[in-house]
Amino acid sequence: MAIQIILNFILAFIWIFLSGSYTLNNLLLGFILGLGFVYLFSGILPGRFYFIKIYKILKLAVVFFVELLKANIDVLKIVLQPKLKNEPGFFVYHTDLKTDWQIVLLSNLITLTPGTVVLGISDDRKKIYIHSIDFSTKEEEVEGIKSSLEKVVREVGED
Repeated sequence: MAIQIILNFILAFIWIFLSGSYTLNNLLLGFILGLGFVYLFSGILPGRFYFIKIYKILKLAVVFFVELLKANIDVLKIVLQPKLKNEPGFFVYHTDLKTDWQIVLLSNLITLTPGTVVLGISDDRKKIYIHSIDFSTKEEEVEGIKSSLEKVVREVGED
């Protein structure tokens, strides 16, 4: 992947030097042309086409920010209630992720969303122990994590 990115930037700068126009628009045009060149030759370059990985990382960031916004609104609703009606609780989340970095990334994303904290990870790396500030049902919490955060973390980790 790194070779493809470097090659793309080299091609963009070669484009600038050959065209003789040193503008940002021309650099962008050279980058897009280099991207097309790298895509055409991605079969002989090592690794998959790198732009797919960048797209998946951007998708992860967007999904996380949407979850962050929803969690902030939920916590705000709890805080602004005249009488607290939330039910905090602990639960165990069973993950299907295989690599350590994916499990750590998922755990950090869960902890960064307001209202949830990861307390630990089991030794076999299959269970994540989580505390939630408003724990309605375990199935609802687990489905929310599995359908959003774990899904995009798994996509980023695919090669």
